Amino acid sequence: MSKVKALSLFSGGLDSILATRVVMDQGIEVTAVKFVSPFFDYEILSHIEGYCQEVKDKYGINVVVVDISKGYLEMLRNPAYGYGKNFNPCVDCKIFMVNRAKKMLAEYGASFLITGEVIGQRPMSQRRDTLNVISRDSESRSVLLRPLCAKLMSPTQPEEDGLVDREKLLNFSGRGRSRQIALAAEYGITDFPSPAGGCVLADPILSRRIENFYGDNFVVKYEDMTVTDVLLLLVGRQFLLPNGGWLMLGRDERDNDKLESICEEGDALLGMEERPGPIALLRRASTCYADDAAQQGDLNYAAGLVVRYGKKVKDGPQTGEVICTLSGEKKTIIAEPLADEISREWML
Repeated sequence: MSKVKALSLFSGGLDSILATRVVMDQGIEVTAVKFVSPFFDYEILSHIEGYCQEVKDKYGINVVVVDISKGYLEMLRNPAYGYGKNFNPCVDCKIFMVNRAKKMLAEYGASFLITGEVIGQRPMSQRRDTLNVISRDSESRSVLLRPLCAKLMSPTQPEEDGLVDREKLLNFSGRGRSRQIALAAEYGITDFPSPAGGCVLADPILSRRIENFYGDNFVVKYEDMTVTDVLLLLVGRQFLLPNGGWLMLGRDERDNDKLESICEEGDALLGMEERPGPIALLRRASTCYADDAAQQGDLNYAAGLVVRYGKKVKDGPQTGEVICTLSGEKKTIIAEPLADEISREWML
């Protein structure tokens, strides 16, 4: 008889860890699927092997990482069940990911899906009625098992077919975590993430930026949007300049490094070599302007902001030499620090 296999949706949180282990304890081979997008855990893509090894070492779980950015950006534009308190489409997000995982079953020779959902744990996405909607709309009702609260729900196909022993599943409910923590201790798991969400769509400040990005009046139109655009939205200070340019300005060394690493062909990168200060990135500077004068105007504004937020030199000149790199060419812009009362209205 061939070994029973399953896929689990793996957030990396305690519930997804435990749901995976509960099913593994029945001798079922489970592959955890870690979905990433620009809004959550995208940095994992830069060290996938290390991440997978860490999960294996800590929890005894085999995990694969899947980038769902493209489809996720489309879903976010018009989620059927709307948004939460901020710009977080929690119900549609779960439907999207469950459906995506369902399409992977054949590839992994798996018979069913696992999630770590618990009835009543989250007010929007884990009510009983919402769990039923997720199962229905993801077209996964017959293959979706929620091991942590399975005994509070109707038996699923994997249970009825004898692939899973229902008696070894659980009846967790509510927002408390004491039972989860006790179960984790039984598995010898003590190092696990806190329950705080890691999705930037739930962040009250960053979510407003993203919501503006999806508006019809934003400088980058939806049909031209890329994953890089979304990543840039999450970095540093943001400005919409008078001639139509979209500028990011690093707040610290980490932001500066991020902007330099994300910069693409056609973007302008500005910074001072003579003293510490921010890196600025003017998005699509080579193509977004109607003429050279408009482009140069925004480059001058960008240079003024670089000097404004740069380190002041005691008894030194207020002006700064800003190096602008665009389309492989470098030029120096001598700029005065731009006054806050001028730039304040440009801030996103």
